[in-house]
Amino acid sequence: MTTQRTRQCALQLEALPHRIGQVRRIVSAQLRYWQLDPIIDTALLGITELLANVHRHAQPDKHCTVELSYGEGRLTVSVFDHDPRPPRIGLRTDAMDTCGRGLAMLAALSDGWGTRPGENGDGKVVWFTLRDPITAPTPVAVPARAPVAAVPTPHPIALDARPQPVAIATA
Repeated sequence: MTTQRTRQCALQLEALPHRIGQVRRIVSAQLRYWQLDPIIDTALLGITELLANVHRHAQPDKHCTVELSYGEGRLTVSVFDHDPRPPRIGLRTDAMDTCGRGLAMLAALSDGWGTRPGENGDGKVVWFTLRDPITAPTPVAVPARAPVAAVPTPHPIALDARPQPVAIATA
């Protein structure tokens, strides 16, 4: 059995709008180098959302670190900032709101996401994972015995994983 080594990359920056564009270009080049072309757009969308949250909400400063880690067919993107407050999902957004949907979008696009305290209790880390569709093992589908309808549940407050739909059997 061949074991794939974990590849890592880290960028330190101040989350200002012009720097976010630069980070997107650097990350895009890194992911192309790692041959992760199929997930570049999704990764950049997630990174943009997390850096925009740092820019908009983080206190006392906007300094942060973006870390990329790739191994066993999975990319993990982590953003560390100095604000210990965990992110909040916008539970009530109006159709005309221009913010408040980013973390729900991240949950929908990623294979998993969450938050944890930073090392030494300094700040927090918000992370998400993406499966590389080319190298990651494909989950085995189990056929359903009866037709089911997916009913979305409200997004949970716990930030450890994506919400799961509830299956309802129909007669």
